[in-house]
Parts: sequence; C-alpha cells; structure tokens
Amino acid sequence: MKLSLPPALLSILLRGSATTYASAFTLSKAYSSSTFHPSSTVATRAPLSAFSSSHNAINNLQRLRGGDSTLNMAAERPFNTWTFDKHCESMDWTPAPEASLTAVSTADGEAVDDADLVIVGVVAPAKDDTDEEEDGDEEKELDPIVLTGKAKELDEALGGALTELAAENSKAFQNGASAGSMTPAMRIVGYNNDKAQRYILLGLGAKDKNKEAGSVNVMKVGSAVASACHDQKKVGSCNVLLPSKKMDGDSSAMKDFSTAFHSSLYADNRYRTGKKVEFKAEDVKTVQLFLEDSGVSNEDANSAIATGAQLAKGVSLTKDIVNAPHNVLNSESLADTAKRIAAESGGSITCEILGKEECEERGMGAYLGVARGSETQPQFIHLTYKPKDGDIKKKVGIVGKGLLFDTGGYNVKTSMMELMKFDCGGAAAVLGAARAIGDIQPPGVEAHFCVAACENMINAKAMVPSDILTASNGKTIEVLNTDAEGRLTLADALVFADKECGCESIIELSTLTGAVMISLGKKMCGVWTDDDDLAKDLEDVSKVTGDKSWRMPMEKEYAEQLKSKIADMTNLGTPYGGAITAALFLSEFVDKKKPFAHIDIAGPVWDDKDGATGFGSKLVIEWVRRQGE
Repeated sequence: MKLSLPPALLSILLRGSATTYASAFTLSKAYSSSTFHPSSTVATRAPLSAFSSSHNAINNLQRLRGGDSTLNMAAERPFNTWTFDKHCESMDWTPAPEASLTAVSTADGEAVDDADLVIVGVVAPAKDDTDEEEDGDEEKELDPIVLTGKAKELDEALGGALTELAAENSKAFQNGASAGSMTPAMRIVGYNNDKAQRYILLGLGAKDKNKEAGSVNVMKVGSAVASACHDQKKVGSCNVLLPSKKMDGDSSAMKDFSTAFHSSLYADNRYRTGKKVEFKAEDVKTVQLFLEDSGVSNEDANSAIATGAQLAKGVSLTKDIVNAPHNVLNSESLADTAKRIAAESGGSITCEILGKEECEERGMGAYLGVARGSETQPQFIHLTYKPKDGDIKKKVGIVGKGLLFDTGGYNVKTSMMELMKFDCGGAAAVLGAARAIGDIQPPGVEAHFCVAACENMINAKAMVPSDILTASNGKTIEVLNTDAEGRLTLADALVFADKECGCESIIELSTLTGAVMISLGKKMCGVWTDDDDLAKDLEDVSKVTGDKSWRMPMEKEYAEQLKSKIADMTNLGTPYGGAITAALFLSEFVDKKKPFAHIDIAGPVWDDKDGATGFGSKLVIEWVRRQGE
C-alpha cells in the first residue's frame, strides 16, 4: 500500500505523537484504503493540547498507524492541573490515613496479645555517671533486660522469648535506651489460637524518676509505631503496650503520640498512577494503645488522640502545599484551599480574599509589584479564627510568605530553581496551622492568618531591578534585586496584620534566605525578634513541638546596608549578614511597640529524600493555642 502524505503530517506520524504540538492537520474527508490525497486535508491551526477535547485528528492518525481509534483524554488527567489556556483552580488534598488509633487501659481486661503485630514498650535502666563516661565503650556488656508488669506477664507466657529478643539485639537496641528504637520482628506461631503473630520491642528511652516522657521522645515513639505498621506487611491489627513510667500524668503524651503516628503515615500519591501509588500501612485497620496504670481515663486518652489526629491533618496540608508543583498550585488555587479551610472549620474560621482592586485600594504596591509577573491574579488571603464563645484574651497575627514559584524574576536564579515550589513554605505552615486551629478550636485567642499569594515570574509587566515600589505604610523601596521578592510581599502582609487587623503580637514565617541555611543548616529555623518574652515563648514552643529553632541577632548596625540613594530603603543588603538584613527590612513594617518575630524556615522546610517536611505548622499551632491561656 502506498500512501502519499503531506510533509507536515508525515513528520507528525514519524514522531509518533500529535498531542503536544500547537498546530496539526485535521482530516476532513475519508481516505481510500490505498491512497491518501493531499487535497483531502485542511490546515486548521487548531490547538491540540494534552487536555484538548478535539480528538478527531488524533484518532484518525492512530487509525493510519493501525492503533485503537478511541482515546479518552480525561483518563490521562489523574489530578487537577492546568490546560493550555487556563490555570489550575484547585489543589487536591491528601486524605487522612485509614488506620484507627485508640487507647484502652490494661485494667479493662482486653488481651494485649490478640493482634497480628504486638509491640511492647521497654524502658531502659536509668544511666548513672559511670554509664555516661563509658558511652563510647562499644564492648561493654549490658545487663539482661528487666521487664515488668504486663510486659513481664507476656514474656513469661511466651517462654522468655521477649527477653531473648532483647538479648539477641542488645548491641543495637541497648535495652530501649533510645526512644523510638526497635528490634527486628519475631514471629511466633501457635501461641494464640495457632495464629502467626509478630512481636517487636520498642525503646521508650532511659528511666528517669524525675521526669515523664518529653514530647519529642513521645513523637519518636509514635513515628516508630507507624513505621512498624508499614514495614510489617499483611498486618491487619496492631497492639502497643506502653508502661506507666513513660505515659503517666496528663493526656498530652497521647496527643503527641497521635500527631506523630498519623503524620508518619502521610503519603503523597496525588501525582502518581498505577503501581507507583504507595500507601503507608495500607493493610492495618486498627492500632490499640494499651496504657498500663497511666492515670489517664480512656475517654481523656482518646480525646487527646483525636486532637493529635487533627494536628496531623494540619501538618499534612502543609506538606501538600509545599509538594504541589506550579502547574497545580498558583495564587488562585491556594486561595481556593483557604476557602476550603474555612468551609470545613464548622464556622470558627472566616475567609476573606482581597483581589487586585482591593489590594490597590490599600496601597499594597510592594506586593503588587511582585504579583505583576504572575500568570494568575493576586490573591491576598486572610483567614480569621475566633472562639465560638466570643471570649478573647488576645488577638494575634500569623503571616506566611506565599510565593508559589520563584524564578528569581529578571535576576533569574542560576541554581535550585527546580526546588522553588517550596518558596511557599511559610504560607503552607500558616494555612496548615489554620486548618488544625479550626478543628481543635482553642479558647481565648483570635488569630489572623495572612498570606500575600503570587508568583515571581518574568513577563513584560514584571518588575525589574531599579524599580521603586511603595508599600501600604507609605515607605518607598528601591528594588536592587528581583530575587529578594519575598520580603516585598511580606511587607504589605505585615502592615495588614498590624494596622487593619489590629493584632497585638505578630509572627511571620518564610523561606526567605539562603544565608540562614548556611548558618543553621537544614534542621533548624532562625528566629529574629527584639522582644525577649516572645523569643522565650517561641523557644519553649519549639522544644515542645520538635520544630527546632535558634534565636539570631537583630544587629541594628547592619541596617546601613539597606540605605538607598533615591528611596527610603532598598530590598537587599550586602552578601554578608543577609539573613539579618532581611529581618531588619521586615521590622520596618510593624509597629515598633508590638512584639514581632521573623522566622526563616528555608532550611528545614524541605528534605532532599522525602520532600516536604511539614515544618512550622506545629510550631504555629502551639504558639496560637498558648496565646489564649
């Protein structure tokens, strides 16, 4: 069979695809079985994007190649995204894990060993001074593990198998001295109705007569249990025995355990298909925590577990926002996320979105200067939480940097641009926290969550170096570098939180500088504030939540670097002390009498192996909660 094809059509056929080019030939007449005539084609210049509904030409080309003529384009869109002509309007959220986590008391008489996987918590003996000195001696032989209470009863019923498991792994497990450490699983068949079961010892840390388990250690334990549930395949039920020595006192330990457990089961499958989809602990249906003489009622423990799950939902949303690519997440789809947070808050949160006109009316020239380069319209997000009883002790503001993608603008980035979707990490932490606050509804505090959302892109309207912008407080800013754009958007957001919302205390989170990563690395954020009380509050919250922080200096002498020859200030200092000058810049947009802290989370917001970390959301949640006390 001989086919006579137009050169353009022949080129498309040889490439094997007609879906990715903006023009194609549409077949308008039937072709014969032996000859295809050039005169029977019409050049239409019709756009055929990957999401176009015009499939006739593609189907005809597939017939020519002998393939299936039916093509369902909708099936090739596993997630919401843009089309060729329209931006994405919403972002999917990762659903909460399905595993049910509950707490029961061992006094209730339920069988601890009636599960596919049984995890036994172990408290190591307290260290004395001699032990501390000999920590580096790897050859030191450990005393045999001493199990007590229900763990001892279970070990005896198993013929000493748990003691032997600890002995076999003594070098690595160290009798559970490290919180979250675990032994390999031991399989036992025939003990419980001939059902094959797995047993694991879980380290809860060393015994300390003066202290209960710290929040961070409890979270390590919760994460370890989640990992075990995932690693042990074909496990439908899991029981965890936790002795009173580490879970005594109030129910906060259960909240921390639950937050870590649920957060560790997070799996972002929104952009995966087929066999690439992987759920954490997908076989596990129930996880029961057996509390031994804990002093906490089942009702209080399970209420705390529910609160922890709500906090984890906030962390999950934070990860979702940071993980989302720019073809999904833009200013308008982020605004849609904010609206959804308010809609799901049970009326405790209201949502206000300021568009271009409203921002212009408020004189937000710094924010709009950056937003001019965006594909989508500027969306200034303002969520307000108020307790339903109306009793408000304090009004606070939380501002997050919302750059959905940062090319650097005309001072274009020369490295790491593929990671610049995480430049919305501050906004992600703020909105994730807002979601959790709407669920747990802390009393006594009114919280304003503010995000000036846009992208830093390049087009004919985008700002250029040497532009002078006017912020909403009247200050003029000379743009020396378009890649120092985040502080420009934050300037107007801070003025809004200060002046329009009337917040009494303000914190701001942003992935603002690479300088903070050089000084503090990728596990810790930097905190800049002139207020010692606020610094102490944030330090305490950091220790409780595990979101590590370090107070940095507000060296006023460095403000000289921000002087402009023709404007009130510049948006950039010298290469040295860049994280400090960024903080000094932001302080110009908040009343000097108000407590204000700038928190640079550029380092810990992203993990090169796992992606988004959810950093900052727990810190914000706990800080807001404490303001109402």
